[in-house]
Parts: sequence; C-alpha cells; structure tokens
Amino acid sequence: MSVSLKKGQKVDLTKGNSGISKVIVGLGWDEKKSGKGGLFGAMFGKKGADIDCDASAIMCTNGKCISAEDVVYFGNLRHKSGAVTHMGDNLTGAGEGDDEQIVVDLTRVPQQYDRIVIVVNIYQAVARHQDFGMIQNAFIRIVDCRNNTEMCKFNLSENYDGMYAMVFGELYRHDGEWKFNAIGQGTQDPGLKQLVARF
Repeated sequence: MSVSLKKGQKVDLTKGNSGISKVIVGLGWDEKKSGKGGLFGAMFGKKGADIDCDASAIMCTNGKCISAEDVVYFGNLRHKSGAVTHMGDNLTGAGEGDDEQIVVDLTRVPQQYDRIVIVVNIYQAVARHQDFGMIQNAFIRIVDCRNNTEMCKFNLSENYDGMYAMVFGELYRHDGEWKFNAIGQGTQDPGLKQLVARF
C-alpha cells in the first residue's frame, strides 16, 4: 500500500523490503488551465509557450555533486555506472500519470554515492516568463519495479510563485539502507547548471 508523504517526511525503501532492487522515480505536473497563474502570468495575461519541465537526478558523494557526469538529465540519459537511467524528455507535461521517469537500480549504485537528489527545472523559464506558480498537481512517487507497485507519493501543494526550479525529493543511503525524503523546495535557479551548483 502506498504511503502518502508530507513535506519533510522520510520513508524506508529497502529496509524490511527484501529483494527490492530497481525503483522508478515518477514525476508529474500539469499546466494551470488559465495560463495566468504565477507572478509572470498575472503580468502578461495571455497564454505563451507550453511549459517544458525537465527532471534530473543529481548523484552526490558525501552530499556533494563532484562531477558533471553525475547529473542524469535529458542530455545525459544514463549514468556511467548504469545505476540511474532517465527515460526521456516530455516537452509539455500533457496527459495522465508520470510525465518523466528516472529508473534507479539501488543495488548498482556505487558505494561512494550517498544521495540521489531529484530536481525539476523549467526549460528557459526566465526567457519564457514561466514559473512553478503556473504549475499544478505536481508530484513525485516511488514505484517498485518488480510488481509496478507504488510505494510512496508526495504531492507538492505549496505556492511556488516566482520559482523556476524545484527540489522534489531525494533517495539517500543510511546505515546501508535506502530511504526517500520528500523535500518540495522551490528555487529561483534559472537553469540546471545553477541548480546543480547548490549541491
């Protein structure tokens, strides 16, 4: 049965769940129908370009990202270890269910990595006058690949006006076990490069 998480809550993924190896990190969002949500929408009124949200996984050693190769995103779909794979870019967020998915093989994550931070940024947010205040129904969920069962889900329900990027959550290693932490922190980073620099 899936656990519904609140911001800041943590859940065990591997402890007491023997045999689990691969999980799907599913991310979803919808554009607000009016096209007027958010700081810039209120100023500009009419609907502009589709909002292109991009999910990425930042692999950290001792909590820090030490190489550009450790960022898995639409331009680098597979980590060199083979442990993390991005399933491809969704340009609009249209449709039901997950908009983007990142598959993590927990058993193959090299020992030096202790955190995998899942972030989403809006492509060309500043140039397009778009922010997360124009997004609704955003969520992150963890699915057990063995049986396609949802383990936990975190719905991001705060007001994120003026935020161009979002730290959705993180998978982290603790005492040899993997856990998930629901974060839901908005940032004003204009692109992935600046977002990664936080780590």
